[in-house]
Amino acid sequence: MALIEYDAYKQKLRDLEPELDKLSAALDLDGARAEAQRLEDETAQDGFWNDLERSQKVQQRLKQLQNKISRQEKLIAEWEDLTALCEMGQEADDEELLEELKTGFTQLEGRLEEARLTTLLSGEYDNHNAILTFHAGAGGTEAQDWAQMLYRMYTRWAERHDFTYQILDYEDGDEAGIKSASISIQGENAYGLLKSENGVHRLVRVSPFDANARRQTSFAALEVMPEIADDDDIEIRDEDIEMQVYRASGAGGQHVNKTSSAVRLIHKPTGIVVASQQERSQFQNRDNCMKMLKSKLMELKAQQHAEKISDIKGVQMKIEWGSQIRSYVFMPYQMVKDTRTSYETSNIDAVMDGDLDGFINAYLTQLATGELTRK
Repeated sequence: MALIEYDAYKQKLRDLEPELDKLSAALDLDGARAEAQRLEDETAQDGFWNDLERSQKVQQRLKQLQNKISRQEKLIAEWEDLTALCEMGQEADDEELLEELKTGFTQLEGRLEEARLTTLLSGEYDNHNAILTFHAGAGGTEAQDWAQMLYRMYTRWAERHDFTYQILDYEDGDEAGIKSASISIQGENAYGLLKSENGVHRLVRVSPFDANARRQTSFAALEVMPEIADDDDIEIRDEDIEMQVYRASGAGGQHVNKTSSAVRLIHKPTGIVVASQQERSQFQNRDNCMKMLKSKLMELKAQQHAEKISDIKGVQMKIEWGSQIRSYVFMPYQMVKDTRTSYETSNIDAVMDGDLDGFINAYLTQLATGELTRK
């Protein structure tokens, strides 16, 4: 019986070989290796670190390329190891090795599927960092607590993927939670992966803030934008911006400067408001605000197909609280369900701890096959 199963897995592994070759071609590994070598040569040149902004961009791009190459090389090495294990186990007719082979093959299939999904990220800004902004809905403490739960969920997702995140702005709730917050998530394809999360998220649970333990529904909105530092298509005139400074507070603790270094920018033509308080310097916070503002304007421009920023009206910034993209139900049963893809899971604890890949993969797959249209 074991020999028959070994034969079946040998064929499955053979069938995966052309898939790995296709993936290497789709990822353009040869091009990635050439670019990585060119950037490594650049880092070795005299005066490379004199231009700090340029050197940081080069280092970030080099790390992205090295990660891409390393992931694919590990997949190929894993396939080779399983092929060798299959041949060895078949020769010895070893039941224990067969179980190891089955487990390894399942894991390889999962990693291969994840790698395939990265090839779906062909959007103009998919490889950019992402800026996430959380807004508590109406409902006071309950909604503000939900916004903070979402904040934790996405920071845990970032940590699971070895991404880094930086707090840009954080406004505490009146009694608990947060009224709003903005973070920058930095990592390869951060925006491409997280763009599916843009929208209204709905929570159903027994409120811990209700003495009568009644079930309540709360909403929070998440904006996801690509981080755009410099873009010639986005022109922001000085006279269109109102700048306000205030004293920083919130989740930064000892890392937040208590002087009036926090900055809020208001874009008058659209009514967009952005804020940053994490940096010690007012100038650095203003730079963060400009990045967020450019990202928001670019996102609006893309959504509205507007040729000029002046065509974008502030009314389009309103949030429609009834159009949730996902529901998180804690009571009377446990279920998280995406209203767009119908993907669902009952493991709500894992989701709240950052296990979002199932939702993200379902969205990207259906988007690529034309089953849904990004809103």
